[in-house]
Amino acid sequence: MTSPHRPGPSPLPRWHRPLLVAGIVLAALNLRPALAGVSPLLDQIMAEFRLSPAAGGLVTTVMVVCLGVAAPFTAPVAHRLGHERTLLACLALLAAGTLLRSVGGQVTLYLGAAVAGSAIGVLNVLMPALVRRHFPSRVGLLTGAYVSALVLGAALAAGLTIPLQHAIGAGWRPVAAAGALLVVPALLVWLPWAHGQVSEPSIRRPFRTLLRTPITWYVTGFMGLQSLTFYTALAWLPTIYTDAGLAPTEAGFLLGLANLTQIATTLTVPVFAARARTQRGYVTAAAVLTIAGYLGTLLAPGSASWLWAILLGLGQGASIALALLLIALRAPDAGTVTALSSIAQSMGYVLAATGPVLVGALHQASGEWAVPLGSVLVLLVAQLAVGLKAGRPGTGSTG
Repeated sequence: MTSPHRPGPSPLPRWHRPLLVAGIVLAALNLRPALAGVSPLLDQIMAEFRLSPAAGGLVTTVMVVCLGVAAPFTAPVAHRLGHERTLLACLALLAAGTLLRSVGGQVTLYLGAAVAGSAIGVLNVLMPALVRRHFPSRVGLLTGAYVSALVLGAALAAGLTIPLQHAIGAGWRPVAAAGALLVVPALLVWLPWAHGQVSEPSIRRPFRTLLRTPITWYVTGFMGLQSLTFYTALAWLPTIYTDAGLAPTEAGFLLGLANLTQIATTLTVPVFAARARTQRGYVTAAAVLTIAGYLGTLLAPGSASWLWAILLGLGQGASIALALLLIALRAPDAGTVTALSSIAQSMGYVLAATGPVLVGALHQASGEWAVPLGSVLVLLVAQLAVGLKAGRPGTGSTG
C-alpha cells in the first residue's frame, strides 16, 4: 500500500504480491467484454430497435465516449478513496451497467452503456498507475500481463457470444447480460484490499506540468488514434464480414480471432520495448501490421479473412500495449502516472469515440465499405507519425 505521506509503492509481504497480480489480471479481464460482446449482437439490437447503422454504432460510441469523459475524474477520486477502493467500486459499477444495458428499451440500452463505459474509463486509468506503484521494476512484464488479460477478455466475448446464444437458445439480452458474471471473481479478489484508508499524493502539480509538456500530447495522440482504429474494428468487423457473405457465427469467430491474436504481441512487445532505449521501432512494426490487416479487409474481406484478422490482431495488440506502456514509461515518477494516464486516456478515448459512428455514417452514405476503411487507413498513417514522436526517450523514461 501507499504511505499517507510518501507517493510510490510501499513494501508488501511476499505472499501479497501474487494476490495483487491476480487482482490486476482479473480486473483487466473485465475491461473489454462489455464492448466486444455487443458487437456480434449489433445486427439483432439494430433490428429490434429499428436503428440506422449510425445509431447502431452509437451503442459502442457511447461507451467509448464515457471512457474519455470519466477518465479525468480518476485522479481526484483515487486521491480521496485510494486506488484499490476506487477500482473495487468501478468493478461493481461495471456489472451494474452491463445488466442495465440488457433490460428495457433504447433509454436503458444507451444509459447502461454509459454507466459501463464510465466504469471502464476509470479502470483504464488505474491500471498503469497500479503497475507502476506496486511493481516499478517490472513495468514491462506486468503491463504485458494485464494487457494480455484485457485482449483475452475481448477475444472470449467476441468469439463466444453467438455460440453462447445458440447454446442457450435465448435472445440478445441474456447473452449481453452474462458479461456481468465475469466481474464477480475480480470483486472477490479485490474486496480485502478495500479495507483501511489510503491517502494518495496530490495531482494538481503533475497535471499542470504535464499539460505543458510536448510528450504528453504525443502519448495522448498515439493512445487516441490506436484506440480509434481498434474500436472501429470492434464495432464493425463482424458486419463487414457478413456483408462479404460470411455467416454471423464465422464473422464473430474472426473478430474473436483478431482479439485472441493480440495476446502474442501484448505478452511480448511490452517486455522488450520497456528495455529498449527507444520504442520507435515497435511503434512502426505495430502500424505496418495494422495497416496490412485493414488493407486486406478492404480489398478481399471474403478471401483469406483469417489472415487479415491475424494481421489486424498482431498490430492492434502491439499498439495498445505500447500506448499503455508509454504512459508508464514517460511519467517521471509513480505519482505522476495517474495524471498522465488521465490526460492520455480522457482525450484519447474522446477522439477514439468518433471512429465507430464516423465509419457507420460513411458506410450509410456511400453504401459500401471502401470509403470508411480508406479513411481508417489514412488515420493509421497519422497514428504512425505521432507514435514515432511518443516512442522517443523523454522525461521519466525507464528501462
